[in-house]
Amino acid sequence: MNSNHLPVAKVVVGVDTHSDEHVAVAIDHLGARLGQYRLRTTLAGYRGLDYWAASFGEVVAFGIEGTGSYGAGLTRHLASCGRTVIEVNRPDRSTRRRLGKSDPIDAEMAARAVLAGVAKDTPKSGLDNVEMIRMLKIVKGSAIKARTQAINQMKALVITAPVELRHTLAELNVRRLIARCTKFRPGKLVTVLAAAKHALRSLARRHDQLNSEIEVIGGELVRLTSETAPALVEVFGIGPDTAATLLITVGSNPERLRSEAAFAALCGVNPIPASSGKTNRHRLNRGGDRQANSALYRIVLVRLGHHEPTQEYMSRRVSEGMTKSEVIRCLKRYVARQIYPILLETGGKNVAATAS
Repeated sequence: MNSNHLPVAKVVVGVDTHSDEHVAVAIDHLGARLGQYRLRTTLAGYRGLDYWAASFGEVVAFGIEGTGSYGAGLTRHLASCGRTVIEVNRPDRSTRRRLGKSDPIDAEMAARAVLAGVAKDTPKSGLDNVEMIRMLKIVKGSAIKARTQAINQMKALVITAPVELRHTLAELNVRRLIARCTKFRPGKLVTVLAAAKHALRSLARRHDQLNSEIEVIGGELVRLTSETAPALVEVFGIGPDTAATLLITVGSNPERLRSEAAFAALCGVNPIPASSGKTNRHRLNRGGDRQANSALYRIVLVRLGHHEPTQEYMSRRVSEGMTKSEVIRCLKRYVARQIYPILLETGGKNVAATAS
């Protein structure tokens, strides 16, 4: 047969990602290894990978490890070029014990996972408002943590402060303690009392600065979540922070989740089969995105406190013999089922907005 009429090879590329350099391995549709490529994590490196992969034939898909971390930039670039990108989990320990550990081996295993259909999940797109929400949520979370640390450090310093200072501060609540310490004038640091006042004033001012930062970021999160998913924030029990967490979980492309059952599994609220022999049962799913699971739990708690239908459901199921924990798990599953179509609709609007 003339070489000009040979069928074009179907190529799958696996990529092992790191902070400064990625390693890619290409295989064909029969599993034969075609080549290996190293690239820098730059735009030129991403383009070079795409060109190198296309030199072997028709590229069916790229299987990338760490699409939400080191591989995020490459994932976004390939998606913008119209390439199919599949999210690949890192090899398990049994595979590494059997085959060893190296970047080319991990990259080849990623390609073979895509070829075998073991890896088939579409990664988050990392685009539009949802990515902005994710970044702001990280900053807000760290600011809240730092604010809590500042308060705890102030309380600890008050306990060990000189008695004349401790006596005036020990009975104050947090708000009054911050206000009092902010106004301290420690003077020259030549005594323990002056050092204590200086330390407390620094922590109080840090607390105020972090508080202002949290308020500003919180306002931006309210705006972005309302613009991105207005129907979601209108659901009973869902505030801006909870909505932000759920949007981050599904990403800008929630259509990658094939069903509401897949979304429930992602949130860790689906029952897991645990049958063996003559036993047929299920167990609690302790996997999934724990932040999303926590968000669903907060929604349920709000509804149990202020939503009459939810309160009636709890009373009825408890009277039937279920524990409160079991009822809460059922309610979390219900909430996941309720909000999945809203998130799916939000993803469709984001795609339309991006296209326009």
